[in-house]
Amino acid sequence: MSKKKVKLNILGLSYSQTQSGAYALVLAEEEGERRIPIIIGGVEAQSIAIKLEGLEPPRPLTHDLFLNFSKAFNIDIIEVIIYKLEEGIFYSELVCIKDGQELRIDSRTSDAVALSLRFNCPIYTYEAIIDSAGIVLDTNTENEVEIDTEEKSTEGGESKYSTLPIEELNKLLEEAISKEDYEKASEIRDEIQKRSAS
Repeated sequence: MSKKKVKLNILGLSYSQTQSGAYALVLAEEEGERRIPIIIGGVEAQSIAIKLEGLEPPRPLTHDLFLNFSKAFNIDIIEVIIYKLEEGIFYSELVCIKDGQELRIDSRTSDAVALSLRFNCPIYTYEAIIDSAGIVLDTNTENEVEIDTEEKSTEGGESKYSTLPIEELNKLLEEAISKEDYEKASEIRDEIQKRSAS
């Protein structure tokens, strides 16, 4: 197996077309066209989406707690490596540093990606894994991934928040975050951003 490391970036999340209640996390090689779709659970997808959307939960979620715990004991995650693909399952490890010593901890890939966002560390895989699991999306499919990631608008293409005044939107955004309804919060936040851009 080729041990050449390939850096991956998070391209987005979409509802899984194959498994109900699951999501597809799409990772893209930094210097190339290949993508790796990984099926993950709803809780992990929410944890990843919250960081991607820049939302701050009122109380720490599990991955935030892990970050706080690690920092309290001077443990830092310096990188995530997706090191094995077996029977359709991706295996990952967290490369950690404590007191100058390197430690490797086995992890589910969904948790590893959620933690990489919190520790602001890179995600890698090996050339052999991306060779066997990577797919090249054509432009239309890639747009679909981005549209799915949004999951924001009603069937007419208009956001259901498009008629509300900005003051009302800001109030609704605060309420959604305090109730930990992050899907709603990200929809409202997108509508606010759309207005500030126009």
